[in-house]
Amino acid sequence: MTQRIEDYALIGDLQTAALVGKDGSIDWLCLPRFDSAACFAALLGDENNGHWRIAPKGAGVCTRRGYVGDSLVLESLWETRTGTVRVLDFMPQRDVAPDVMRIVEGVSGRVEMSSVLRLRFDYGSIVPWVRRTDGRRVAIAGPDSVWLRSEPEVKTWGQQNATCSSFTVEPGEKVAFVLTWHPSHEPRPELLDPYEALEHSLADWKEWAGRCRYEGPYREAVLRSLITLKALTYAPTGGIVAAPTTSLPEEIGGVRNWDYRYCWLRDSTLTLNALLAAGYTDEARAWRDWLLRAVAGDPADLQIMYGPAGERRLPETVLPWLRGYAGSAPVRIGNAAVNQLQLDVYGEVIDSMYQAREAGLMSETHAWSLQLSLLGFLESTWREPDEGLWEVRGPRRHFTHSKVMAWVAADRAVRTLEADPSLPGDPARWRAMREEVHREVCAKAYDPDRNTFTQFYGSRELDAATLLIPRVGFLPPDDPRVVGTIDAVREELGHGGLVRRYSTEGLPVDGLPGQEGAFLACTFWLADALLITGRADEARELFARLLALRNDVGLLAEEYEPVTGRQLGNFPQAFSHIGLVGTALALAGDETAG
Repeated sequence: MTQRIEDYALIGDLQTAALVGKDGSIDWLCLPRFDSAACFAALLGDENNGHWRIAPKGAGVCTRRGYVGDSLVLESLWETRTGTVRVLDFMPQRDVAPDVMRIVEGVSGRVEMSSVLRLRFDYGSIVPWVRRTDGRRVAIAGPDSVWLRSEPEVKTWGQQNATCSSFTVEPGEKVAFVLTWHPSHEPRPELLDPYEALEHSLADWKEWAGRCRYEGPYREAVLRSLITLKALTYAPTGGIVAAPTTSLPEEIGGVRNWDYRYCWLRDSTLTLNALLAAGYTDEARAWRDWLLRAVAGDPADLQIMYGPAGERRLPETVLPWLRGYAGSAPVRIGNAAVNQLQLDVYGEVIDSMYQAREAGLMSETHAWSLQLSLLGFLESTWREPDEGLWEVRGPRRHFTHSKVMAWVAADRAVRTLEADPSLPGDPARWRAMREEVHREVCAKAYDPDRNTFTQFYGSRELDAATLLIPRVGFLPPDDPRVVGTIDAVREELGHGGLVRRYSTEGLPVDGLPGQEGAFLACTFWLADALLITGRADEARELFARLLALRNDVGLLAEEYEPVTGRQLGNFPQAFSHIGLVGTALALAGDETAG
């Protein structure tokens, strides 16, 4: 039976992550990186595509679960007719080899436990060769090797291409399982003590969480979102992936299934601001450094996304052997949108650099030279149509948000040069560009009859990205066109009290069939827009509703379907959690100001 997307919890080691279901099954795990091939892919197929379930025999789902304190250690409690058992799932931050550790502890009574491990390399397509050596199981296929051990050793056997274990726990008894990946051509990695690793993991997360500066009324939700963003960070480079999954559908049974295991430039400014505001300067600096490395080169070659280490080639492929989550095919790996022209990313990068400089993180001369190079390219191309923020796979258009972000790029250049006249550059040049973009957007993207900005020049469709117009400073919050746009978006794109990113009815701009759910990041933007235009009570009410959509361990997917009450899209989604942090901080600032 397919579990709901929100039935999963996240564990990770800051280089990859796994999804653990309420039934005790790890159904998704890519090793050794976020964007590596999955060895557990049941999430997008079935058990035969790889999973690892540890649960009481005959049990369905756990009684309750949650993270241990402010950590990424998941605790699941099972209450059975014969007793109660606790399972702790975590992945220690690694030096070399990734480990998945699962500690089973008896709480009361006597509970019979079962472990079923089906390793399937290359996204569930390859059954490895499994052998027993030195009391441990090792699975090998091509470049991948995975070792399984338990402490103390429990009875293990092979059955239906799976490694099975059976054991019993009583109060105080513990059994720890450790799954370790390493390249098959290398010697077996050093074995870690799972109990010491647990103590270190809890201590590391406690120390990290203690650095959070936010002490407002939404601290629990903010800190959990920040921990999630940290978990989505590829520690060796500082890049933050949009999600640890691919192809979780935006509509059950639909085709809007994309690979989000990469780093998007669209998230750069909001990510940087959220990290800085919460006190995580080191993470903000690492993200800025990743950004500088990724975008280096010819400005014409700037991409909308990169791999966790800054890789540029992300070819899109369909995996026909996976049926898709709840039958939602195709399953895609890679993302063809990497080849799109999205002019808004130039504004995102330049705005990020501006924010970093304002926060004291940006002093490198080469960083300003890079921005001038990007500005020079944007100056000659901002009049061109593009695919826009939402990566539509239809014809290019003059998207309003793309033009607004071109204005942002010029505006931030002017502000930077005014603040530091010693920097090279002509502020008059960028003022002229800023004014020209502003005039054109107001003339061509605004519908005076409906008092709203539209999705692209000459269209009647709306776009939730226009909610960002006052936040980036394109127009002041009290401008009637801003208020009109907010009201129009809420009315026409509203879906069960939330907001779609754009209309998918009729002939949608993305050229794809079907619908999608309400986009959670856009709904956070609506709350921000309501707040900035003086409707604080409405903003708080909407934010409270958004908080209620989190699953039992505080996680959000990309979208939510109010009709079915289901989370949709890749999970957990960095963009949603960035939006949560940003809105919570804005509301806290409003309360302080009040």
